[in-house]
Amino acid sequence: MSSNVKSFLVGFNPINESNTFTSGDMITGQTTLELSQECKIDSLCIKLKGKAEVQWTESYGKTVVTYHKKEKYFSVKHFIIQEGQGNNTIGQGFHVYPFSFQIPTQELPSSFHGKFGKILYTLEANLSRSMRIDSKAKAEFTLIHKGNPDPMLMISQQGNTDKKMKLFNSGTVGMDVNIERMGFHQGEGIKVVASIQNRSSREIRPKYCLYRKYSYFAKGKRKVDTKDILKEQGEAIPPSAGLTVTKIITVPPTTPASILNCSIIKVEYRLRVYLDVKYASDPEIKFPIVILPALEGPQEVHSLANPAYGFDAFPNSSMPGRTSLLQNPTASGPFAPSPISVSGMYLSSTDFDRKL
Repeated sequence: MSSNVKSFLVGFNPINESNTFTSGDMITGQTTLELSQECKIDSLCIKLKGKAEVQWTESYGKTVVTYHKKEKYFSVKHFIIQEGQGNNTIGQGFHVYPFSFQIPTQELPSSFHGKFGKILYTLEANLSRSMRIDSKAKAEFTLIHKGNPDPMLMISQQGNTDKKMKLFNSGTVGMDVNIERMGFHQGEGIKVVASIQNRSSREIRPKYCLYRKYSYFAKGKRKVDTKDILKEQGEAIPPSAGLTVTKIITVPPTTPASILNCSIIKVEYRLRVYLDVKYASDPEIKFPIVILPALEGPQEVHSLANPAYGFDAFPNSSMPGRTSLLQNPTASGPFAPSPISVSGMYLSSTDFDRKL
């Protein structure tokens, strides 16, 4: 950053306790510029951007292939100071330029950061001066997809399996498992009811594993990254016995919500219910689970209008001016400014520069 520009930052104002946004929300904030001396500005602009991007490499003998793809959702640009319009000379000191955007009211996936890809929503400020390298500032904000769930997510799921024992065991084991639905909110409990029949010569134990599957897509290839989220187990069932067991598997509140509306990144979950049998492969049943954002306020869990998730996710399985001091909420981002002077005005986003 040049010696004339002491600091250049951008931040935004939270609209809720979780500091998250969704499509259609207004996002307000401010860009702050501190100058060590009077300076002529060519332009100062703010961009609101949303995009997804994936990248990974694979080796084929001595050849290394890079798989990369981007998906751009929107790019909305506003000038606070525009080149060629008036006297764009800014005095020494600390200046605050408020701004306002409306996040486009389109289908947008939730923010995401993974090993091989990300979904980002950012505010980017750019300060341009003649014969100087542009000064840039960026603040990332979290966007949550809050489309109401598909009614199919509220239908119960059922699965059963039977297995004949071999080698060091004899007889059969089987189970019939039910869960109340497919869609669950962050922090919610998944009620699992299993009717288990142990007709073998050894004791067996029901076990449960909630795991996630991140899928990245580029150039016709898919990169999969799986990881167990939690594991639990039930009481042992002795030989020649039957038992119906109920287990509550609580989705951790910090678990990222499912992402099923992005063409290059998918975030999916499975609940694996299986019987731990010594000296034998474990019979298992896998259930697809869709994790929805946590509820805020008095909302109904079973909101069924405007489907946004469903079984398709699981195939087969102006110039600078002067105003009075503005009182803004606490800013979020790399700073929380204490304005000395406020320049510009709030801008309302209407024209989109979309690069899809």
